[in-house]
Amino acid sequence: MKIIDISQEVLSCNIYPGDPRPQLKRLKSTDDGELYNLSELTTCVHNGTHIDAPFHFLPEGNTVEGIPLDAFVGECYVARHSGNIDAESAKEILQKADGAERILIGGKITVTADAALVFANAGIKLIGNEGISVGPEDAPMEVHKILLEKNVVLLEGIVLDNVKEGKYFLNAAPLNISGADGSPCRAYLIEL
Repeated sequence: MKIIDISQEVLSCNIYPGDPRPQLKRLKSTDDGELYNLSELTTCVHNGTHIDAPFHFLPEGNTVEGIPLDAFVGECYVARHSGNIDAESAKEILQKADGAERILIGGKITVTADAALVFANAGIKLIGNEGISVGPEDAPMEVHKILLEKNVVLLEGIVLDNVKEGKYFLNAAPLNISGADGSPCRAYLIEL
C-alpha cells in the first residue's frame, strides 16, 4: 500500500493575505528539566491544507462538526489543469472522474463561476485544489457560495506535485471543531 501525503507543513504553509501565520509555542520542555514536552499551536483554521465548511461563507451553513465524514474520505479523482477551469473543462474533468464524488485538481488553477455550477450540479461531495482559494483570490465569494450552497466541501492548499492523474482513496478528515467555519487537516491519498 502506497500512502501519498498531500498536506503542507503547518508552520511553513502558504497563508491567505491578511490571515495570521501559525505559531508553535513550547510550554514545557525536557531541556528545562520538565518531565515532558508540551506545546501550544495557534493557527487560523484556513491556514495551509484545510477544509472550508459551508458556514465559511453561508451564515446558515453547516459548521465543521455538521459535515458527514464521508465527504472527506473515499474514492477521489486527481486531475491536472493549468489556468482557469471553465464549464467545458469542468465537464471534461467529471467525465474522466467516472463517478468519483471527490475531485482534486493539481496545477495553478482558478475555478470559474460557470465551472463551479457544473461541479455543484454534478453532486460531487468535495473539490480540492493546490491554491489558497478555489476561486479567484481577489474575489473568492461567488465560487465559494456556488459550491458551498450545494454542500460541496472545499479542500484547499493541497500539494499534488508528484501525484499522477487517476483514482485514489482520499482521507482529508478535519479536526472535530464545533462551530468552526474550517479546519486544518492532514490530507493523504492511497493508491488503488
